[in-house]
Amino acid sequence: MSNLSLLKQDIQKKIEETRQKFKNEYLQELEKYDSRDVDRLQKDDTLVEAYLMWRLYSVDDALKMIDESFLWRKEFGLNDLTESSVPKWMFETGAVFLHGYDKEGNKLFWFKVKLHTKDAKTTMDKKKYVAFWLERYAKREPGMPLTVVFDMADSGISNIDMDFVKYIINCFKVYYPKFLCNLNAWLFFLAAWKIVKSWLGPEAISKLKFASRNEVQTFIGPEYLPPHMGGTDPFKYSYPPLPDDDFQTPICENGPVVSEDDNESKGESESKDGESEGKELESSFSSEVAVKPKKVNFSEEIVGGLRQEDPDRGDSRTRGARKPLSTFRGPLLHISPSEELSFGSKESERKCLIILENVSKNQVAFKVRTTAPEKYRVKPSNSSCEPGMSVDIVVSLHGGYQASLQDRFLVMGAEMEQNSCAGSSELAQFWKDVPKTKIMEHRLRCHILESPKPILNYPKELISYSFLQMMRLMACNARLEQKLDQCLWVQQVLIGLILVMMIGTVAKTLHTMK
Repeated sequence: MSNLSLLKQDIQKKIEETRQKFKNEYLQELEKYDSRDVDRLQKDDTLVEAYLMWRLYSVDDALKMIDESFLWRKEFGLNDLTESSVPKWMFETGAVFLHGYDKEGNKLFWFKVKLHTKDAKTTMDKKKYVAFWLERYAKREPGMPLTVVFDMADSGISNIDMDFVKYIINCFKVYYPKFLCNLNAWLFFLAAWKIVKSWLGPEAISKLKFASRNEVQTFIGPEYLPPHMGGTDPFKYSYPPLPDDDFQTPICENGPVVSEDDNESKGESESKDGESEGKELESSFSSEVAVKPKKVNFSEEIVGGLRQEDPDRGDSRTRGARKPLSTFRGPLLHISPSEELSFGSKESERKCLIILENVSKNQVAFKVRTTAPEKYRVKPSNSSCEPGMSVDIVVSLHGGYQASLQDRFLVMGAEMEQNSCAGSSELAQFWKDVPKTKIMEHRLRCHILESPKPILNYPKELISYSFLQMMRLMACNARLEQKLDQCLWVQQVLIGLILVMMIGTVAKTLHTMK
């Protein structure tokens, strides 16, 4: 059996062992945790593996982390935490928000330190405020890390609340494993850092960066930095609504076509000037709204997460598009791929395929939007799908544009009434009328394909195996260091005792000589 197979078996055994021990040792008290969190732990291998990896695959350490995390989630009511659960004035301050991306495509989580003052009366609300943002992001982009930015501009000692900072650190260290990508402290106080460092594990310490005005652009491009950090981002925080990615309808091939505002996406129709209605760009493929979907045969053989297609089908629209290999299983639509679209610089790497499968009992309207409408052509971007059928959506780069790690796509779906018409005007009216709570949303990010170098062209599984071995070596090294420290401490104690005995002997000898 290969090392890769052994690795997968080893990880799966750890996952099952973690679940079994959690059930036997931590679920003795009824209602100790939120049942929804427990249910997710029993079904989601990725969640369990995240805790294990963050604790160097030590099952006991992972269980302690899960226990602490689940207790915190129940205390704060994370599964039911909504925007209305947090006082409005906290959102209005703009002290904490998500906006922009770093150069690796990770979302930026901003903390405006100057807007924070220590007040015991509002501590719990502030903690819920941070938890709301983290949970909101976790649901929208599951598994994706964050880059945290402490903006210290115009702040002083009175703005530093070390208890609150410790809570933030715990959110990433315990409550949201693998969430932290970088902790970017722009001009963070050195004295404060010495304290913070003692709260962090070695993994988190390695992710913390200190950056001056000139150095911060090493991690974050100027387009997502405010002017006082040397950037060009015109973004000004305001509330309501909550800041979000600017998803727009793709531009048509022959230039933008102005249509009625469809008002469908959360917060999208409100501009920074407070306008509640605005014009949108309609897809170039609006003429193809009545796309003929394909019938899905659920008994077909599945190959690599994708059903086996007929090679002679001859669909020129999808020819050359990169086929998805994974699937997100939503309540209305199964979306392939599950997480990202991969683009490269080669001509054969400029087209991707999104496959939507309607798993509901009714017709489902869908639309695809992007944060970079000038770059991409989406065909079709706005249509509907019958029950038990699927639709192929081709996403291609336009002209000389190149994909970016910061680019995002939003797939929206909503169930329609039976026998509803799905023409262009009917769909436009449907998106105007459908309640936001009835809309299913799923986000896809961009992955950039790089030209493989022979020396580095290792299989992904082998890299994972090497990473696991490295983590085990780190854990072993940590234990050896601990033992070494204990030995050094014992050695120092012995040396001290010997010195005391020698001093006593010398003193006694001198006393005898007198």
